[in-house]
Amino acid sequence: MPRQVDHEGRRRLIAEAVCRLADESGLEGVTLRDVAARAQVSMGAVQRCFRTKDEMLVFVLGYVGERVRERVRARLVRSPAQSAGTALGHAATEVSLLREEHRAEARVWLAFVAQAAVSEPLAGTLKANYAALQQSFAQLIAEAAEDAGRAASLDAQREARTLLALADGLTAHVLIGHLTPYEAQDVLHAHLGGIWRHSG
Repeated sequence: MPRQVDHEGRRRLIAEAVCRLADESGLEGVTLRDVAARAQVSMGAVQRCFRTKDEMLVFVLGYVGERVRERVRARLVRSPAQSAGTALGHAATEVSLLREEHRAEARVWLAFVAQAAVSEPLAGTLKANYAALQQSFAQLIAEAAEDAGRAASLDAQREARTLLALADGLTAHVLIGHLTPYEAQDVLHAHLGGIWRHSG
């Protein structure tokens, strides 16, 4: 009887290998052969999961984005009694990948952002990731504004776009050493506080 292959498990194994390679040296020089070696599978196994390198990278970007969104969801579920404003702060912190344990993930994310600038398939996946995160932010902002009695004076979608762009930018600033994680957190918290101060 032929051995059953867990294709989804193998795709995740390959995704982890791509992430490790991207963390070490970016995506430009990553080949299917490198990925197969790092994942400890054959080239044929990689090609059975992904027909092209682009298809593989699109999957990996979705995989990384889902990991970040899952952490955001976990933070919200862990503290269901928290206010929407507090939840928003937790979500923005997760998205900005400021903590030391997320430094490798931040390098991988920025490698994909750079590659997406010249790859339409990756750009499409990245836009979908950003749209989902923006929607989560907008929902939390709208709820927090309602709690504060400011719903009528605040554009939740615009504030969500601004916050997402700030969180994403802080990832790069910390990664290259322009800001410390503490300074980036301070910028983030100051911005979040300003949303409510300036919306009335």
